[in-house]
Amino acid sequence: MTTALSGGDTPQPPLSLGMPQLPAPDYPAEVHARLAADAREIIARYPDSRSALLPLLHLTQSEEGYVSRTAIRFCAEMLGLTTAEVTAVATFYTMYRRKPSGDYQVGVCTNTLCAVMGGDAIFDELKQHLGVGNNETTGDGKVTLEHIECNAACDFAPVVMVNWEFFDNQTPESAKALVDDLLAGRPVQPTRGAPLCTYKETARILAGFPDERPGAVEASGGAGPASLIGLRIARGEIPHQNGKVVHPRAEASAEEGE
Repeated sequence: MTTALSGGDTPQPPLSLGMPQLPAPDYPAEVHARLAADAREIIARYPDSRSALLPLLHLTQSEEGYVSRTAIRFCAEMLGLTTAEVTAVATFYTMYRRKPSGDYQVGVCTNTLCAVMGGDAIFDELKQHLGVGNNETTGDGKVTLEHIECNAACDFAPVVMVNWEFFDNQTPESAKALVDDLLAGRPVQPTRGAPLCTYKETARILAGFPDERPGAVEASGGAGPASLIGLRIARGEIPHQNGKVVHPRAEASAEEGE
């Protein structure tokens, strides 16, 4: 029905509220039982069950590859929360996908330093090369491309991440070769860190379950040489034109006490 208005106001079109959304379906019985067992193991780690929500969201991503309405219902039921409370958390953090995506999430850092070092150019090249836009997935369902914020690897700029593993010092050419390997199913080795696995496998690890691949934990490593060079200069471990650039804390404390 058209809303009647006084004066010279233009009548507005009918207001349509549409059909209410039906409740989310449950997981199949076998899937629900398996996830519930994993969820109970996660919940037992916390004194307050609602603190387990973040790893539970990762757990459901390991099943479907994103946080579906069914996943939100499952987390709410396991933790005694409302679906609104779970949705508020799942939509706040960008690490939780909101729609089906690819096996490999390729994130190009476009924050300030990576951008000026070539991140913007890499992102533009990959969009054209893959034929997708930001947060879109290739037709074969293998690669989802997105621009991401700082990943605390500015000394390796520009950085590309695949399922949260680092690919440092990238160029448009190396980034295109990387995604071509992913599309072709060829082995891909991160610059540092554990061997690459699919997004679902990564999500299960982030949920707090061990990475059982042989050698994966040992390969995780730590900071790279570029991250540690300032510390090494400060300690006097490598030559510097002005000697030590800062005093070690112990020496500084001794001087302050004099």
